[in-house]
Amino acid sequence: MRTRTARHGSVAAALFLALCAPTAVAAPVPRTPDTADTGAADAESAGAALVARRAALAAASRGGGAAGLDFRACPAVEDLPSRVRCATLRVPLDYARPDGPQISLTVSRAAATGAGGAARQGALVQNPGGPGASGMYFPLVADVPGWERIAAAYDLVGYAPRGVGRSAPLSCTDPAARPKGPVQEPVHPSPAYKAERLAQARAYANGCAHRTGAALPYYTTLNNARDLHVLRAALGEEKLTFMGASYGTYLAAVYATLYPGHVRRMVLDSAVDPDPRRVWYRNNLDQARGFEGRWHDFRAWVARHHGTYGLGTTPAAVQAAYERVRDAVARTPADGAVGTGELRAAFLQAAYYDDVWPDRAAALAAFLLGDPSLLAAQAAPDPAAAAEAENATAVYTAVLCNDAPWPADWSTWDRDNSELARTAPFETWANAFLNLPCASWPVRGRQSPVAVGAQPERLPRTLVVAAERDGATPYPGALELQRRLGAGASLVTETGAGSHGVVGGRNNCVDRHVERYLLTGATPGWRVTCAPHPEPAPVSLDDRAAGARRALLPPVV
Repeated sequence: MRTRTARHGSVAAALFLALCAPTAVAAPVPRTPDTADTGAADAESAGAALVARRAALAAASRGGGAAGLDFRACPAVEDLPSRVRCATLRVPLDYARPDGPQISLTVSRAAATGAGGAARQGALVQNPGGPGASGMYFPLVADVPGWERIAAAYDLVGYAPRGVGRSAPLSCTDPAARPKGPVQEPVHPSPAYKAERLAQARAYANGCAHRTGAALPYYTTLNNARDLHVLRAALGEEKLTFMGASYGTYLAAVYATLYPGHVRRMVLDSAVDPDPRRVWYRNNLDQARGFEGRWHDFRAWVARHHGTYGLGTTPAAVQAAYERVRDAVARTPADGAVGTGELRAAFLQAAYYDDVWPDRAAALAAFLLGDPSLLAAQAAPDPAAAAEAENATAVYTAVLCNDAPWPADWSTWDRDNSELARTAPFETWANAFLNLPCASWPVRGRQSPVAVGAQPERLPRTLVVAAERDGATPYPGALELQRRLGAGASLVTETGAGSHGVVGGRNNCVDRHVERYLLTGATPGWRVTCAPHPEPAPVSLDDRAAGARRALLPPVV
């Protein structure tokens, strides 16, 4: 539920900095009648159906299949190889006004290779999550070992959802005006610090309204699902074959609820809990608990490799080593750029992906031996990524705040997060402050969460994939998603593992189930398990470049 990736998976550290305070304060943005209102919902549904019909007719007039969009050489700004082609898809800003203001979404595609005489099965569309992440790089998995048979049968289609990248980009503050850091976060925030962050959150929310104007209410999961419905039709597909990760699983679940008759196959990797009672405030409380568990897993791994890193033989000893580094950068930022905020953000990556464990452990060890350069290289914000990071954060904030009601009173946030921080201190307050703009979000009439699973007809077979110790999307969410998708949903669990994003290179057992499902439609059973992928090997401080890692899908977020 949190934006975590930039292009090719390098995570922009600026995403984790304190919310900055725009100078302009905007009045609340009026919304057309609340989406939960029957009249408005009917108008939006009818508008989406009309736009999808037009897109399907346009696809048919071009010859059907992938010809429904005008794919050409990608603009240089997309940084994609020539074999990947790009197009734009026009959709309404407001589906209740299908002929009103339009926005353009960017789309990328690598055509099915047909290798080995494989018959083309249509388009496989992917969303990597966020909300706020771009899927424009998805076609590059055609070159990843293990994806050959899928790439032979499917056009691999990525896209940037509304607000992301060049798709009607959303912004809440001038990236150049963001605090340059280093950021210093207190371990135990005082009432004065909390008041400061509350003021910053209000200013950030007003900045979103000021910079986006009347368009702000239309960045929602419901509209993302409608956009996906139109994209499916524009690709010439009667039914959608889709791969969603993290937030992308929630988008898929909403799509399946709205358009069950247009679902062909869906792979839902690292599932968000779609229970309307948890979207999104309680989901984020659950996430902080999950991160605490994964933070423990990282420390336990480092302790098992004390001989390499010298950071302690128990998780508690590794925690003490981390706290020594935290205290040091609180006094003197590493290389003048890494304070406690940047440190926490860098080590949050260890709660997402165990691939980074050797690098993070090596950085801690080197710092305590007097060399801060490795930590600075891993944790210092990249100025070149500031605009991309600001855009991703803006989309994340707008979608989550628009999607559901949030507590408006600070006392609720303070009570819940103070209690949670007693047992899950690693990320609780940073998570709360990231989402705090939703408490004063300047959009009137926010929608109610979609009742996922309330579709009137049975869905075809779907495949949910989850890691048992995932912190970003805790495992109970996968169980809830499977329950709501119905009897045709199969759940593949990677036991004892916790890297966020299971599909695409870490676990051969999981990937075999996914490939079989995408190629044949067959699922492995109601609930099946795969053994965990191997833990990363420790990397010596003298051999930090040893061993190239396996090529994975761009990280889910």
